Amino acid sequence: MSSNQAADYYEILQISPNAEPETVHRVFRLLAQRFHPDNTETGNEAHFRVLSDAYRVLSDPEQRARYDVVHTKMRQDRWRLVATGAEADNNFDAERSIRLTVLEVLYTRRRLELENPGLSPLDLEKLTGRAREHLEFTIWFLVQKKLVTRSDGSMLQITVDGVEYLEANYTANAQRRLGPGPAQKAPTRAAS
Repeated sequence: MSSNQAADYYEILQISPNAEPETVHRVFRLLAQRFHPDNTETGNEAHFRVLSDAYRVLSDPEQRARYDVVHTKMRQDRWRLVATGAEADNNFDAERSIRLTVLEVLYTRRRLELENPGLSPLDLEKLTGRAREHLEFTIWFLVQKKLVTRSDGSMLQITVDGVEYLEANYTANAQRRLGPGPAQKAPTRAAS
């Protein structure tokens, strides 16, 4: 395998681990055209190199078989991490908080990078500190509610509705992260 031992080649090529060799080849050709350094609009030399490494391994049956052993273990390890945090992840408040956090990250990206406002699920994993398996439900929810859109290249971007939702809920999310303040008391009932 290449020097990037932790790379998920299936995710890089945006294919299933069960993809047929023809699919691997077809998807690589499409992505290679998009990211080839000679493409003046969308070329990206670093991403093209990563795509090429993934294709080199997944298109060779022997290398793919060796990679699949490592990939399976990597996924099992990731799921093991998911299972250890399961009690917190089944908490509705925790899920609502991570949704707002994802929206905050996408909002910040949109404000700072107008020409390139999207982030990949891998970027979100790194920026939020949550495993992709945890983020799948969150992303699905945000896309279904039209707070986030997904481009052809799986890049996620906040929508206008997402910005408004974040702005309406930002204070509650910030307070949730900080915890209840010393001055917060239970509301008192007014006398009638």
